[in-house]
Amino acid sequence: MNRMQRATLGGKLSAVLVAAGSSVGLGNIWRFPYVAGNNGGGAFLAIYILCVLLLGLPLMIAEFTVGRATHRNAVGAYRTLDPRWSILGYNGVLAAFLILGFYFVVSGWTAEYMVHSVTGELGRLGSAEAYAAMFENFIRNPWRPLLYTSLFVLATHFVIALGVQKGIERSAKVLMPLLFIILVALAVHSLLMPGSSEGLRFFLQPDFSKVTPATLLVALGQAFFSLSIGIGTMVTYAAYFKPDTDLRRTALNVTILDTLVALLAGIVIFPAVFSVGIAPSAGPPLVFVTLPGIFNDMPWSMVWSSVFFLLLIVAALTSTISLHEVITAYLHEEWHLNRRAAAWTTTASTLALSALASLSLGVLNDWRIGGLDLFDSLDYLTANILLPVGGFFTCIFVGWCMERKSLRAQITNDGRLPFHIERLFYFLLRYICPAILLIVFLDNLGLFKK
Repeated sequence: MNRMQRATLGGKLSAVLVAAGSSVGLGNIWRFPYVAGNNGGGAFLAIYILCVLLLGLPLMIAEFTVGRATHRNAVGAYRTLDPRWSILGYNGVLAAFLILGFYFVVSGWTAEYMVHSVTGELGRLGSAEAYAAMFENFIRNPWRPLLYTSLFVLATHFVIALGVQKGIERSAKVLMPLLFIILVALAVHSLLMPGSSEGLRFFLQPDFSKVTPATLLVALGQAFFSLSIGIGTMVTYAAYFKPDTDLRRTALNVTILDTLVALLAGIVIFPAVFSVGIAPSAGPPLVFVTLPGIFNDMPWSMVWSSVFFLLLIVAALTSTISLHEVITAYLHEEWHLNRRAAAWTTTASTLALSALASLSLGVLNDWRIGGLDLFDSLDYLTANILLPVGGFFTCIFVGWCMERKSLRAQITNDGRLPFHIERLFYFLLRYICPAILLIVFLDNLGLFKK
C-alpha cells in the first residue's frame, strides 16, 4: 500500500484515545482488582505502577516507532525494516487471533450480565451460591453464550467495517470518555458506602511487609498484559499516526490513562467489597459471582449493576476493536484483500474459534490440550508465551537491530523534538526490559515454582 494512500488518525487526541482504547480493557477492570486483592493491595499497586513505567513505557514507544516508521501492518512493518524479523509480526497477528478466541467469549458474558441486570434477574438471587450456580449454568449452556459472543463479534465487525477514521477513531472518541464517566460515577458511589475507608486503605496504603518475589512477578505480568504490548496493536495503530505525532508524549499519556483506569477500577471494587465484608482476594469470579451480590445490597441495585456491566462492555469493545484491526490490516495489506473482505474474513474466523472456546466450557469440555480446555489453552498460550516472547524480541529488535538513526528520527520527529533521556531509553530497552520479560516468561513456564 502506498504510504500517501494510507488512512491517518485525525490528530494528537485521536492517537491517544485510539491507542488507549487498545490497552484499556477487561484486564484493567476485571483482572487487575482481583490480582491486586490476591497480592496485598497497596503494595502491589505501587510495584505495578513502577513496572508500567520501567517496562510498559519503553516498549510502547518501541512499537510506536516500528509502526510509524513503516506505515504498515504488524507483519509488513517488521518485513520492511528487516525481512528476517517478519516472524515477530506474525507472532503478533497470531496472538491477536488467539486472544480474540477467548476474549470474545468473556465479552459475551458481560453482555449477558448486562441483560440480567436490566431485567432485574440478578436482583432476584439472594446468595453467593445462587450467583455461582447461575454463572456455571450459563457458561456451560451450549447456546446462550454463543448468542452473546456472536452479537459482540458483530458489534466489533461493524466498527471495523466503517474504516479507520469513521469506525475506529469515532468509536474511541465516544467509548473512552464514556468509560471514564461510568468509572468515576461508580467510584464516587462506592466511596460513599459505609465502611468504604477500610477498602480504600487496603488498596492505596502500601504494606511492603506482604511483598514476596511472587508479588513482583505478578505485577510485572499484569503491567505487560494490561498495556497490550507484544500483539501488534500498537504497531498497527502507530501506522495511522500523523508525522507530527509526539510518540513519547502519546505513549506516556496512554500509560497514564491505562493506569488511571486500573486505579479507578480498584476504587470502585475494594471499598464496596470491604463495605459488605467480603475478602478482597475473591479471585477471577469477583466480577460475575461476588459483585452481583454486593450490588444487590445497594439502594438502586439494578441501576448500579447495569451501569457496571455497561462499563465492562465498553472496556471489552475497545480491546476487541484493536485486536480485530491487527488481523484485518494484515489481511488487507499482505493478502491484498479489500478492507471489507479482510474484515469479514477476520470476523468469520474469530467467531468460529470463539464458538469452539465457548463450547469447550460445556459440551466440548472433554477436548483437552495439555490438560486444559480450549478456552484456558488460548488464555495460557497467549498470556504466558506469545505476549512475553513478542515483547522480548521487540526489545531485541528495536534496541539492538533497528538502525539507531531511524529510531531517533521517529522519536524526535526528525530532530524537531528533544530526546534528553536517549541513553536511559536505550539502557531500559536493551537490558532491563528484556531481562524482566525473560524472568516473567520463565516464571510463567513454572521454572521458579517449587
